Amino acid sequence: MSIIFECEYRGHRYAGLGKPSHGEPVTLYRVTDDTLRDAVIAGGGAAAVIAAVTEGAATVTVTAGDPGVRHLPPLLPTGTGNALVSGFMGTHRSKFDRAPDPAEEFRAPNWVIKGFGSWLRMPGEPLTVPAAPIALLEEPEVALVYVNDADGTPHYAGYTFGNDLNDIGLHLQNPWGWTPYAKLCDTSLTPWLFLDEPPRTVAGRIVIERAGATAWEGPFACGSDAIYHRVPDMVGNLFSYPAVRRPGLVNYLLLGADKASYHDGFTIADGDRLTIEVTSHDVVLSNVVEYAAEAGTGQAVLATSGSAARPGSGAADR
Repeated sequence: MSIIFECEYRGHRYAGLGKPSHGEPVTLYRVTDDTLRDAVIAGGGAAAVIAAVTEGAATVTVTAGDPGVRHLPPLLPTGTGNALVSGFMGTHRSKFDRAPDPAEEFRAPNWVIKGFGSWLRMPGEPLTVPAAPIALLEEPEVALVYVNDADGTPHYAGYTFGNDLNDIGLHLQNPWGWTPYAKLCDTSLTPWLFLDEPPRTVAGRIVIERAGATAWEGPFACGSDAIYHRVPDMVGNLFSYPAVRRPGLVNYLLLGADKASYHDGFTIADGDRLTIEVTSHDVVLSNVVEYAAEAGTGQAVLATSGSAARPGSGAADR
C-alpha cells in the first residue's frame, strides 16, 4: 500500500510518506495547497503522484509525534475551504435481510451532506455534538477522496477512514425529515491517504472508554464487500449531479457503516473516548465526544418559550 499524508509545520504545508511510528524521524516535503491535488489530477498512479510531490521539494526532518506537526485531512484546501463531506446511508449488508443480486437494477441509496471540509476533525481532536443528543452512534467507515479538475471532472485520489458520528436517536424519530439534523455532529478522518483502489475488505474493532475504562467494545467490517450496493454505481450516480462537480471541489464520500454500539443497547455519553482500530490497515482513529453548550436565546437564535426550538416544534414545523 502506498500512503501519503499532509500536515502543517511552523506555518508551512508539508507532505510525508507512510504512517510514521511515534518517536521515529520523518522526512517532510514542502508543498502548497495545490501540489497533491494537481498530482492526482495529472494521473499516472501512486508512483507518479509521490514523485510529483517529493522530487525537488525542500525537506525538513521531524520526529513523529512532534507537537508542532498538525496533520490535515487528505487534500483539504486550507486556503479556500472548497471541500464537501457527505455520506451514503443504509448501504451496509448488515442492514438488509437479503443478499445483493448482481442482476438487480441499481437503486441509489439515501445520501446526506455532513458539512464542509473545514469541519473535519483529526485523531485526538474532540468531536463536538449538539447539547442534548438523543442517542449517539459511532460509525467506522471508508472515506473515498475525489478532487475535481478545472472542467469539473472528478478524479479519484484514494481512500482513508473516518468516524461518521451522528445522533441515530433523532434520525429514528423522523427518518425522512430529521436525518440532516442528526448528522450535524463532527466527523473525524485519519490523515493517511491510501493511494489505492477502494478497499474490498476492512476489519477492525471499536472501543469506547468512559473514565479511563472500557465501557463497550465490538467488531466492525466495512469496505466494498461489506456494502450492499455497488460502490462504482453509488459514486457514479452522485457525480451525475453538477453541484458536486464544481471545479476544484474536494469531495469526501463516506460509504456507510456496520451496526455498532447503539444496536447493542449502549449509550454514548459526554466525555466518552471513541477509538476505531482498523486492524486490517494498521490504523487507529481516536476522539473524545464533547457535548456543546446550550445555544443562546438572543435575537440571533429563533426560540420557543425562551429556548432554542427543536426540529418539529413551533415555527420550525410550519
